[in-house]
Amino acid sequence: MIIDSSQDSAQGGLPALAGACRVPEPGAVEAEFAAVGSTLVQRRWVEAAVAVKFEQLAPVAAFPVVPGRRWGPGWWWSATTGRHVMHGSQAMCMQLMVLDRDPQVVGLSARPVRLIWRDPDSRRTLSWVPQLFARYADGRALLADCPATSTTAGTRAERAAVVVAAACAAVGFAYRRMVPPDKVVAANVRWLAGYRHPRHRDAGGLEQAVLEAFAAPRPLMAGAAAAGETLSALPVLYHALWGGRLVADLTRPLGEHTLVAPGPAAGDGEQEQHGR
Repeated sequence: MIIDSSQDSAQGGLPALAGACRVPEPGAVEAEFAAVGSTLVQRRWVEAAVAVKFEQLAPVAAFPVVPGRRWGPGWWWSATTGRHVMHGSQAMCMQLMVLDRDPQVVGLSARPVRLIWRDPDSRRTLSWVPQLFARYADGRALLADCPATSTTAGTRAERAAVVVAAACAAVGFAYRRMVPPDKVVAANVRWLAGYRHPRHRDAGGLEQAVLEAFAAPRPLMAGAAAAGETLSALPVLYHALWGGRLVADLTRPLGEHTLVAPGPAAGDGEQEQHGR
């Protein structure tokens, strides 16, 4: 099973406040981002969304380090892009894994743009920096935030979500608040992520044997044993599950009896150029 975030509605996760919050016209929203040499550039959002490759940009704002928290900013090596993407929380790192595993995602970046607008009600200048940006193979784009829980966000975050969603819709982007996946799904994705690097694809020369072992659905451990030496075959098997060449039900804990079957990406070498 591949969790494809592109299939969710652009309005997914938006608060009930949406109907009661006035939003500025898209043309009145500004975009601030870091250009070459880390110089901050500000342009109208409707122009920047078309011209700027946000997936290639560094964060426009640093991730805060909060004293007392057990989790701080870090780096995620992306199998999609072959480079590191920064994250600021465990929840954000989890969503990076989900997007990195999506076969339709071709670009990822963290906090690449700050949206700035004047609130129609208070007339105050407000801003928001979405945590993630994803580019899809068909050109679509996603701005997302990664709350740690599915509970209602604070008022500022709710109002910002409404404005950012409207700004994104105006240029054909999507905006989502990506709620954490089920604990079992999250644990399985984290496990498979450990085998996302391309060195695992054909480790020991077992790639073809592993794929042939699961030409028809069969239990995970039985297929690994049929492919060759079990401990050598398992990394190749997990890499194939990460990239979608093999599939399994990730809503249940991965184990020796997990049924593994051929996936939609089986035999597609182009998807694996960076390790998928």
